[in-house]
Amino acid sequence: MPGLLSFFESCVAVFRVIRFLVFVSLVSLYGCHTAPEMVSTPVTGFNHTSAAINRFSVNGAGGHPVSAFQGGATQVCCGMLPAQWNPDLRATIEWEKDPNPREMIKRDKYGQFDKEDYQRHVAHYSHHEATVEIPKYGSDFCAIQVHFLPCDQVKVSTTCFIPRHPNYPDRKYFDIKETMKCSHF
Repeated sequence: MPGLLSFFESCVAVFRVIRFLVFVSLVSLYGCHTAPEMVSTPVTGFNHTSAAINRFSVNGAGGHPVSAFQGGATQVCCGMLPAQWNPDLRATIEWEKDPNPREMIKRDKYGQFDKEDYQRHVAHYSHHEATVEIPKYGSDFCAIQVHFLPCDQVKVSTTCFIPRHPNYPDRKYFDIKETMKCSHF
């Protein structure tokens, strides 16, 4: 009888290992089928304000500095988007803004920034974060375009057109004027 008990315990142990391996395989297969295919895409920024955007990111993917009323000339690699758009798709934009980029900063006799004056200037930088919708795109998208608008607002686009093209969908952002007051609702 001891031999039969030992054989039975061995069979139970083998079945437990097989059950565990099947479970792990099913979980792995489930994970493979539920994750959307992701595509890398360049990131570019357009600044429609008088402030400087010192740096920004889209879902953690770094962007480049964008001077006041400039943008589109530089792209940074890479942001990630699902190959197929879905209506719940959002982007989290983080940025640092210099509200007075043309302010003179004192320099020492060697032409280097005076540390105290520089620290005074940097103290006015502001940090922002916004989560915005990513508009519908098809199989053709060329870059994640971030538009920095007055009153610390941002919009995202994925168009393949450049601002000079007649079909550029975000032309309205170039017509927005800064106001002295912002109303946040």
